[in-house]
Amino acid sequence: MPWLNLLGMGLKTGAHLYQNRQKTKQAMSDAQLMHAEKMARGEEAYQGKLLESRDSDWKDEAVLLVLSAPIAILAWAVVSDDPTAMDKVKLFFDMFATLPSWFTNLWILVVASIYGIKGTQIFTKRK
Repeated sequence: MPWLNLLGMGLKTGAHLYQNRQKTKQAMSDAQLMHAEKMARGEEAYQGKLLESRDSDWKDEAVLLVLSAPIAILAWAVVSDDPTAMDKVKLFFDMFATLPSWFTNLWILVVASIYGIKGTQIFTKRK
């Protein structure tokens, strides 16, 4: 029953991600409190909108869903034992591999900027 192991691993990962999200919310709350205290003492200017805007940001989740979709479809094709599904998944990845490099570089840059990673090094030529 390898799919039960996969399901258990998925549940464990989901629980870990939920814990991290809760810790992040707590850390953001602490940061807002510390910033409010510094503002009250006149040490800092108001920057609360920047912190508040991150709470309602849906881009990260949307990009994560888009990037996870092929993995979920691949897992379904393997578990279902449907040869036509596996052929279609192979065709998808073959076609995906033929995308022009400018498009894949642009996609990497967009994803990197959403997650706050400097992705411009993909455009520099390597020697």
